Amino acid sequence: MTVDRRTVRESATFPPSVIAEIQRAADQGIYDIRGFGGKRRLPNFDDLVFLGASTSRYPLEGYRERCDTSVTLGARHAKKPIELKIPITIAGMSFGALGAHAKEAIGRAATEMGTSTTTGDGGMTEEERNSSKTLVYQVLPSRYGMNPDDLRRCDAIEVVVGQGAKPGGGGMLLGQKITERVAEMRTLPVGIDQRSACRHPDWTGPDDLAIKIRELREITDWEKPIYVKVGATRTRYDVALAAKAGADVIVVDGMQGGTAATQDVFIEHVGIPTLPAVRLAVESLKELDLHREVQLIVSGGIRTGADVAKALALGADAVAIGSAAMLALGCNKPVHEEDYRAIGAEPGYCHHCHTGRCPVGITTQDPDLERRLPPEVGARHLRNYLTVMVLELQTLARACGKSHIHNLEPEDMVALTIEAAAMAGVPLAGTDWIPGRTAF
Repeated sequence: MTVDRRTVRESATFPPSVIAEIQRAADQGIYDIRGFGGKRRLPNFDDLVFLGASTSRYPLEGYRERCDTSVTLGARHAKKPIELKIPITIAGMSFGALGAHAKEAIGRAATEMGTSTTTGDGGMTEEERNSSKTLVYQVLPSRYGMNPDDLRRCDAIEVVVGQGAKPGGGGMLLGQKITERVAEMRTLPVGIDQRSACRHPDWTGPDDLAIKIRELREITDWEKPIYVKVGATRTRYDVALAAKAGADVIVVDGMQGGTAATQDVFIEHVGIPTLPAVRLAVESLKELDLHREVQLIVSGGIRTGADVAKALALGADAVAIGSAAMLALGCNKPVHEEDYRAIGAEPGYCHHCHTGRCPVGITTQDPDLERRLPPEVGARHLRNYLTVMVLELQTLARACGKSHIHNLEPEDMVALTIEAAAMAGVPLAGTDWIPGRTAF
């Protein structure tokens, strides 16, 4: 009997992807673990647009008038704050999740662009330190690979309280990626799954955090800026408590933030999007009269110079990119397609970072796969991508008449949807209405 496809009706509650996941769970009896970030549609920076200059403001001429992009991070307490040429930094991604070639490529590109990169769980590698002029060293709940010598060798310290892809939970590094080198750095067995802790072992609240920050300052002679990174959840309170505890810089990571491996249910169902998190963080710092004194870095789903410009216009001092940096290195590129299919993926849809079988040599410890990413080639691609982002950022800032990217402001933007207007705190396009603040 022939089925008339016009009569076949898909269930909105149980679409094919949900049916497949239920049946996978029934077959395997274990939750799904994957890499990358959230895949569901969320309100994001695409829902905002800039109001370019016209009669009430004049734009800047790109060929003759400067638009500066420099940013200083950590001047609140540190003797040696970080000076960056661009407001786009590289987020923490661990050695173990990424291979050594990828870490070196990121370090080289960041150095050439005058920005910073960040270590991640598992410690600092020599390739990363040697290739990164400005390196932020993460202190994570797991303490994997952490030692006081590396605290002194870095340029800033980031205390990770949470990540946007998994606030309240720890990451995973599956056994197939635990080589002898990775295991030695983490002082754990080879080939055994590792689960990072979800909270720090020696503090449980903001008072303890203040003590920890002071310890880190004393270990490093008060030279290094101290960042505190939080996953975007109760952002207003988390930012206020981090600032009160003494952070120089606060990193807020929205739920679009990527991960090497964690439960799918975490990635898709915990946290809030980056868009409202920026506004909440800025408002929190303003309430404490610390906006711009404590710098704000925003991450989670930053893809273009337009995203950067919108985050800065909402009040961020800088952004951090992770997944986008990996994509620039070649993640999900349509090459070696037979290897994508071997792990059950296709270019453009791959989230199999956790398997260690990365077809393009980024999230792997396999020497044969890793050779597909020569560090100098990866660095060139990432540098080119960062260059384009900066040019896009400057183009938009000049169009709004700004001679420095930090002069962008919420008044330069409107929202295309009611949801984005409410989340970002800017008017719905064509109106003066900000839902929740002003009458329609």
